[in-house]
Amino acid sequence: MFGIEYKGANCVIITTKKTRLIVDPKLSLVGLKDVSTKDAVELTTEERFSTNNQDASLMIEGPGEYGVGELHIKGIACQRHLDSEAQGMLSTIYRIELGELRVGVIGNVYEKLSDEQLEELGLIDILVIPVGGNGYTLDATGAAGLVRLIDPKIVIPVHYADHTIKYEVPQSELSLFVSELGAPVETMAKYKLKQLPVVQTTLSVVELTRS
Repeated sequence: MFGIEYKGANCVIITTKKTRLIVDPKLSLVGLKDVSTKDAVELTTEERFSTNNQDASLMIEGPGEYGVGELHIKGIACQRHLDSEAQGMLSTIYRIELGELRVGVIGNVYEKLSDEQLEELGLIDILVIPVGGNGYTLDATGAAGLVRLIDPKIVIPVHYADHTIKYEVPQSELSLFVSELGAPVETMAKYKLKQLPVVQTTLSVVELTRS
């Protein structure tokens, strides 16, 4: 069993038979309620997106390798979208493995990953990536370019325009990214896999309605 739900901004919940993993749960930054990480794995792409919940089963906040339940997680340091090289690498992208399934989670990163970073990320089946742009995160063009470099089978876009979310700067509509990428779109409440790995061979976009 494997599922992904979208809660808004960069926050997704990844559920397996043994583990509940919550990415960037501090939604109070955008006017929503923080997602509780009690008895779950709290995984953050930047320090500011952490709720620092001491009741979490594990907190993952940066580069390294982690094992929890049936998951193997690898964090890779990256430069943030608008940071200079002198500011260092303050964001983390993640590779999450569940058996033969490989999930990539991208935060607010500079669009040009190095060959070394791409090699560490490796082959990815499902990619979660922000697409809203306007100086805050990857825009439609940058996100689509990164998707083509990583070459997943499924793309789950996050962090795009939503009138109920108070982003620091306006975010572009999801349709801009979809048009730029040129891949078919399927809309659903939750992405579920009953059998692993992903068997499709062509790229598609899964639009998750925010729960």
